[in-house]
Amino acid sequence: MGLIKAIVGSTTTAFGDQFKEFVNCPTISKDVLIQRGVVTHGEGNKNHSSGIITNGSTIVVPQGMAMMLIENGEIKEFTADAGTFYYDTSSEPSIFTGILGKGIIDTFKTIGKRFTFGGQTAKDQRVYYVNLLVNAGNKFGSPQAKKITDEKYGMLEVTFFGEYSFRVIDPILLVNNVIGANPSDTIFFEDIIGSQLHSKLIEQITQAISIVMRKNKVSFGDIGMYGGDISNELNACLDETWKKLYGLLITDVALNDINLTDESMKKVNKIDEATIFSNKNLQSGLMASASADAMRSAASNESGSMMGFMGMNMAGATAGSVMAAANAKSDAEGYKKETNQPEVGQVFKKEPNDDNVEVSEVPENKRCSNCNEIIFGNFCSNCGEKVEK
Repeated sequence: MGLIKAIVGSTTTAFGDQFKEFVNCPTISKDVLIQRGVVTHGEGNKNHSSGIITNGSTIVVPQGMAMMLIENGEIKEFTADAGTFYYDTSSEPSIFTGILGKGIIDTFKTIGKRFTFGGQTAKDQRVYYVNLLVNAGNKFGSPQAKKITDEKYGMLEVTFFGEYSFRVIDPILLVNNVIGANPSDTIFFEDIIGSQLHSKLIEQITQAISIVMRKNKVSFGDIGMYGGDISNELNACLDETWKKLYGLLITDVALNDINLTDESMKKVNKIDEATIFSNKNLQSGLMASASADAMRSAASNESGSMMGFMGMNMAGATAGSVMAAANAKSDAEGYKKETNQPEVGQVFKKEPNDDNVEVSEVPENKRCSNCNEIIFGNFCSNCGEKVEK
């Protein structure tokens, strides 16, 4: 029993033999994983047996497909090479095979078996094709919020949607575990996955996202750029079911959208605000942006430009006080780290003063000539008096 690949140029002769079967795969959609081959009998073979592939029959394997011949539930022949093959030695040889001699003896043996089984064949041979092409565009989504761990924000609840691609990497394993439970001629991807494995897929995608975020130290907003890493982690999570049970491999995962729940969004905003106000550089940037917006607004207001500038200076004075306090604390901490200044109570050697060191005077704060309040800008924040230079 075996397959012999047809030599180029000999196909026409094989097709012209009307006493053999011709087995081919019908046109299938991308979501079909397994398809039973269609057997066309020769016009001269009027007494063919259903479920029997006779000796010398032609089997065509299209590109991107694997073919296997199953006899009584057992895989007998397999090929993943595209091309035309001749079935060399069938367990049920045709009566039209060869000249009188061995073919007749084999025919008598076959007829003897059929008498034993009530006139029916004792063999059941089928050809199945397995789709090896990448199956893309399979949608997934989380019906409920899932928890992920973010390096910056901690535990967050998110919903996500996207698509994934997969392909068959072990067609023998797939057919062996599927055909017995689902002996249909056409088996779709959904027939294998079903709701149970699909729910498990969503759970494993959640786990894969968290693993990639932790390994690459990325936040949830940038996770969409790590589709390849997610697919690798997902395959590791699905190894026991998809790969070892069905011979399937996830090739790519694309996250189209990932959204925070309302509570998680509030948490993220709160942490972002705290981060901004603890960084003096970010504070300065916000102040500069706010001042520029206020100046543009005041310039466009003909009747209230003076009041606009007064309000801007009042806001600037208040914000300046806050920033000054924050900067003083930050500068003091930085100075302490740079000079290694000892803590209170620490024993240290007193160094003599250098009389040649020049001491610069600290300029006094400007005060309003009208109300004597301290002025931080060009206008008094208390009475609005303009500062005289």
